[in-house]
Amino acid sequence: MKETNYKNIYYPPGGILMWILIFLELLTFGIAIVVLVASSKENTEAFKTSANHLNTTYGAINTLFLLTSGFFMATSLQLFKSNNLKKSKLYLNLTILGGILFLLLKSVEYHEKITLGYVLGYDTFFNFYWLLTAFHVIHVLVGLVILVSLTSSIKKGKTLLEDFEASAAFWHMCDLIWLLLFPVLYLLF
Repeated sequence: MKETNYKNIYYPPGGILMWILIFLELLTFGIAIVVLVASSKENTEAFKTSANHLNTTYGAINTLFLLTSGFFMATSLQLFKSNNLKKSKLYLNLTILGGILFLLLKSVEYHEKITLGYVLGYDTFFNFYWLLTAFHVIHVLVGLVILVSLTSSIKKGKTLLEDFEASAAFWHMCDLIWLLLFPVLYLLF
C-alpha cells in the first residue's frame, strides 16, 4: 500500500517531467496575466477600448472547441485503458479535429485583427493579446503534433499508457491555459 502511494506522488499520470513542464507553463502564463492586469490599471480606458475590438463570440466558440476536444481526449484515454483501441482512435481523431477547428477560427480572428491594423505594437493591450494568444497557439500546434504522433503509434500498436497519459496531460494544459486567457482577454475589460 505504501509503495502505491509513493508511486502516485512521484509518478503521476504522464510522468513527473510532464507535470513539471505543465507547472512551469502555467506559471509563465499566470505571471503574464498578472502583468497584463497590473498594466491595465495604468490606462483602464485604453485597455477597455482595445478589448472591445475582440470578438467575444469567437473566443466563446474557441472555448467550446477546446473543452469539447478535452472531453474527447479524456474519453479516448479511458477507452485506451480498457483496450478499446478502435473507439480510442476515433475519440483521439475528434480531439485533433477540435484542435484544428480552434486554430482555424483563431486564424480568422487573427486575419481580422491584422486587416484592421490591431497588430503587435498597436498598443499595450494588443501587445499582450498577440503575445499570449500566439504563445498559446504554439502550444496547441505542439499538442496537435503530439496527438498525430500518438495516433500513428496506436496504429502501429506501439503506444505505452504513460505516453498516452503524457499526451493527454499536455492537451489538457492547452485547455486550461485557454480557460485562463479567454476571460481575461475577452471578458475582463
